Amino acid sequence: MKIRRTTIADVETLTRIIKNSYQTVADRFGLNKNNCPKHPSNCTAEWINADFERGVIYFMLESKGKDIGCAALEKADPELCYLERLAVIPENRNNGFGKMLVDYTFHEAKILGYKNISIGIIAKQHELKNWYSNIGFKEGITKLFEHLPFDVMFMERSLI
Repeated sequence: MKIRRTTIADVETLTRIIKNSYQTVADRFGLNKNNCPKHPSNCTAEWINADFERGVIYFMLESKGKDIGCAALEKADPELCYLERLAVIPENRNNGFGKMLVDYTFHEAKILGYKNISIGIIAKQHELKNWYSNIGFKEGITKLFEHLPFDVMFMERSLI
């Protein structure tokens, strides 16, 4: 088991992992390119390249020689970062890999000087909300965005 910081050479692998991982959520909530073009199930290499250009930091999880998951950190302000694109390919879920990636991002965020970490999830995805609550995230506001066909719940966790 190994987690490493990615480089631009990992764009295609990141794109594949994110698309495949988020497709189950897209199927569950009826999301597609027409009603939710910005959903990660529609991820492209251009998205990941743009993330790198904005300073987003990606991490890749490898197990038994295969890349099976990823997560990203994006700076919001000097004390707050966003946990983004947490993804574990479906056939490798329920083995603690998501928690491993989150713990790693907590560690890296602390090294970078962040005091808090935030995430946005589909508000009706109750099992995900419970999962994040169990690892210390607290519910924040729920907001409707015009370009999304679902409400977004924001959750935050202290890193200090």
